[in-house]
Amino acid sequence: MPNEQQGGLKTAAKIEPATGKLGIMVVGLGAVATTMIAGVEAVRRGLAKPIGSLTQMGTIRLGKRTDNNSPLIKNFVPLADLNDVVFTGWDIFDDNVYESAAHAKVLEKETIEQLKPYLETIKPLPAVFDQYYVKRLHGTHVKKGKNKRDLAEQLRADIQAFKKTVNRVVMIWCGSTEIFLEPTAVHQSIEAFENGLETDDVGIAPSQIYAYAALTEGVPFANGAPNLTVDIPALIELAKKNAAPICGKDFKTGQTFMKTVLAPAFKARLLGVSGWYSTNILGNRDGEVLDDPESFKTKEESKLGSLEYIFQPELYPDLYKDIYHKVRINYYPPRGDNKEGWDNIDIFGWLGYPMQIKVDFLCRDSILAAPIALDLCLFLDLAKRTPSLRSIGIQEWLSFYLKSPQTAPGLYPEHDLFIQSMKLKNTLRHIMGENLITHLGLEYYD
Repeated sequence: MPNEQQGGLKTAAKIEPATGKLGIMVVGLGAVATTMIAGVEAVRRGLAKPIGSLTQMGTIRLGKRTDNNSPLIKNFVPLADLNDVVFTGWDIFDDNVYESAAHAKVLEKETIEQLKPYLETIKPLPAVFDQYYVKRLHGTHVKKGKNKRDLAEQLRADIQAFKKTVNRVVMIWCGSTEIFLEPTAVHQSIEAFENGLETDDVGIAPSQIYAYAALTEGVPFANGAPNLTVDIPALIELAKKNAAPICGKDFKTGQTFMKTVLAPAFKARLLGVSGWYSTNILGNRDGEVLDDPESFKTKEESKLGSLEYIFQPELYPDLYKDIYHKVRINYYPPRGDNKEGWDNIDIFGWLGYPMQIKVDFLCRDSILAAPIALDLCLFLDLAKRTPSLRSIGIQEWLSFYLKSPQTAPGLYPEHDLFIQSMKLKNTLRHIMGENLITHLGLEYYD
């Protein structure tokens, strides 16, 4: 009888231990980053629980259901301990993390004040910034260089200096959404990209300069925004060459998170969808940036893709071929970081009879994003220490956290949250030499 566990490798290659300090370099010390950093320190001091973090609170089932063996993920795979995490980063403003967190107004003042002595010690490095790519921001704490190659070398120097203080380094983009860019010739190879750095090619945005610097230094890189960043041939090639894992893009927090939960349910029950209208109001810096049409175009592409991939209209034309999908984001300063995502979904069922679903998600954008950012950093560090993962470049198993998951060229991404969760946990089982779980379960009825 087939077993619900199969495909396990009992000869897991040795994963390097998470010894010493893990340095996390954050690009953009704004609302998301400061919420993550302050949250990690609050957890370390026993002031709060790491709710929303799979690495800290999630479990993983091993073996049969009857084995009752479900350890914490952090006790199953060798992840860096939160007490060993050290933060630094870059920002276009010179506020330290305490000042930035107070300005973002995500966390209660009382919480920030308790953590003030620690948060004040983290001061941003000058950032690589060009207002052409983010129209609504005016950076005052920025690097100067004769060309983009010079800026990349300055970032490499920052990385090299930080490496002297820690044992391992990962980098994560928590910066604002850049304008929409299409891949061009400059993105097609490492040589073309490096030539583009020398000539200040307009196709190379700041996020790509950060990614290039990280990957050149062998540092894993996660892209938390919808920018065209590591999802280009040149940087994929560089990631493989230097054994620096990459993933992207765009933290899956509010509205898209709900879509990747609800859409698989409709498809599983073969309920049709004729229209899905989504609107958001948001008042933080992200909302201000996305008020610019060029930056919104980048975000729109990221948010629109999930439904088409989940519904597969080419396979289910009667149910999803003519779906009307609209996404809107509106900057509304009074709301601050407390985003409201409102969805109207027109569905139809048996004999074509119409029904409606309304979802009003009053979420806290950075509260949802902070544990995602932390998990991505810890898992990328794990991938860097894992022989079977570190040289493959794209870490598709981390799609669970991302709105627009990066995949191998020509391969469609999985957007279904539950498939993504299974992919992530089976990857952890795989690298630890445990049997994969298929949930077949027929052996229980022998």
